[in-house]
Amino acid sequence: MPTFKDRRDAMVEMQIMARGIKEERLLSAFHKIPREKFVPGRYHDLSYEDAPLPIEEGQTISQPYIVALMLDAAKIKPTDRVLEVGTGSGYVCALLSLLATDVYGIEWHQSLASIAAARLEAIGCANAHVMHGDGTLGWPDRAPFDAIIVSAGGPEVPHSLLSQLAIGGRLVIPVGAEQRQQELLLIVRTSQDHYERSSLGKVQFVPLVGSEGWAIDGAPVEPRRAGRPIRIGVRETAKLATLIGESCEPFDSVDKVGLESMLARIGNARIVLLGEATHGTAEFYRLRARITEALVARMGFNIVALEADWPDAAAIDRRVRMLDSMPLREPMFSRFPTWMWRNTQFQCFVDWLERRNRCIDDRSKRTSVHGLDIYSLNNSIGAVLDYLDRVDPSAAERAREMYACFTPWERDPSTYGRAVTVGQLEGCERQALGTLRDLLEQRLRYCKDDGDNFFDAARNATVITEAEKYYRAMYRGARESWNLRDRHMFETLLALLEHRGPDARAVVWAHNSHIGNAAATEMAMHGELNLGQLVREKFGDRAYAIGFGTDRGTVAAATNWDGPMEVKVVRPAHPDSYEHLCHETGKKAFFLPLRKPHSLGMRVALLEPRLERAIGVVYRPDTELVSHYFQATLPGQFDEFVWIDETNAVEAMEIPTAVASPDTLPFGL
Repeated sequence: MPTFKDRRDAMVEMQIMARGIKEERLLSAFHKIPREKFVPGRYHDLSYEDAPLPIEEGQTISQPYIVALMLDAAKIKPTDRVLEVGTGSGYVCALLSLLATDVYGIEWHQSLASIAAARLEAIGCANAHVMHGDGTLGWPDRAPFDAIIVSAGGPEVPHSLLSQLAIGGRLVIPVGAEQRQQELLLIVRTSQDHYERSSLGKVQFVPLVGSEGWAIDGAPVEPRRAGRPIRIGVRETAKLATLIGESCEPFDSVDKVGLESMLARIGNARIVLLGEATHGTAEFYRLRARITEALVARMGFNIVALEADWPDAAAIDRRVRMLDSMPLREPMFSRFPTWMWRNTQFQCFVDWLERRNRCIDDRSKRTSVHGLDIYSLNNSIGAVLDYLDRVDPSAAERAREMYACFTPWERDPSTYGRAVTVGQLEGCERQALGTLRDLLEQRLRYCKDDGDNFFDAARNATVITEAEKYYRAMYRGARESWNLRDRHMFETLLALLEHRGPDARAVVWAHNSHIGNAAATEMAMHGELNLGQLVREKFGDRAYAIGFGTDRGTVAAATNWDGPMEVKVVRPAHPDSYEHLCHETGKKAFFLPLRKPHSLGMRVALLEPRLERAIGVVYRPDTELVSHYFQATLPGQFDEFVWIDETNAVEAMEIPTAVASPDTLPFGL
């Protein structure tokens, strides 16, 4: 097992140096300070993951790279006096103690201040001093400071901190009008009355509580002065709403809307990605079905790829293409959230596709349905074994021996991932890869009998291999597991296009967070990518992404993961969001072309990042600003946006016994 020092060295190399931070004194400090000493004991094994971690009092220790970014921007010199506001665990103070002459830390929570002071003393940081108090007021008795690091996000830059900067001093602080949604600013005091400001990008920090920050109840404290030295942007909602209203294509009914203009914009695209702002809105399913029916019937699209499990979607495919059915170990779409595909709106589309395919004699020209997701460990193992039992019984026996490694974990793969990650269990990666390799080595022989059935078995074997990696990655960080999942979706889509031939064209149904370009959202700042970004990089203009949004109505969702489905009321969109701009047009539904806009001025105006809402299978209205909104640039994210002002929950069908599966991060998207 690697030691903490091994992990620390790897963190510096892969998380900090690899992202462009090269300052030797700073890197040396990260090599020397043991991060595991600054997190609660239950998180020691995760100390060097590329992610923030929970600490006492409901606070967090920041992602190592973000800490490095802030300290690098502050240009700490050996002779500097430094103030840190929001000391938390004490980790940043410990790093600063190796970079500066004197370090002063202020922490709002009394217990955290005491814990941080004890930790710093334990590792010998004699030049670091911690005080319990209001960090927004600084530490006047120790001012001026050559650098101030603020490790919490405030609604504005505290005037007290600006006044305590030395001439030439640097202040690094997250600032944003909403909690946990901030811009990281570098402010340099160039003279007595002048400051220069630059942005280091979008970040998410815990709230900065204090008399010049947020109140305990989350409200911003009233300012003590007439003006604020720094503002984070002024939004011209009415003007932008007018531009959108003049540039959109309104429609009255999902069932009767004309699609000719949209189809013309799609043109010769080989892949059309259809999103949704929730996993439980009837109008999104109905309109995606209308668009897909037009793409299949009028433009020759012959693949429908879903954010669903491969073997479950394969059962749908066998029905709509009139192929022999295959048994599943667990009922189709029985994994939470069952309503995501087991609803009457999706059922209507399946019925339409079956009717259409029945009119096509040539089976190779029928439209197929496939799942892109990664969770079907049990059903995929069953599908591989069933296939090999039919075509190669001796290979089936070898596969059973290899897959026996998974037997205790088939219904609880998240426990498997945890056990492997902490070293309690030897993993099954070798066995999963071995079965896939054996299957592929026999490709030519197996394909002679039935290429479609071999392809299905090979994809199931790939799912098993990737799922094994995914469940291990879940316990190493959200970013790694998210990226692994979306790369798997992308590679499955490529395999489908290759299998169906050079003229194949695919429609993808998935959440906005998967099909929009992640590079145009705050996901990119966290090192996350997605299916939409990978498709755009591969296919360029031959990919067309359509996002969906709504202001209010009802949605099918759960309060907690693996909880019962509820019909929840969707709150009206936040005033700083793209959704609010669309609502303010006064139009109940419209298409908004973004790649080829009717008004270039509208597209340019929308390039300023704003909030965007994402409701997955879990919806918590009371906390939605923190849990369901993220920063995005709409024209960079989508080629077109569909707006339906008021929407309704999907109609769930009969639900079989649910099979638990771990959360898909974040919030089941």
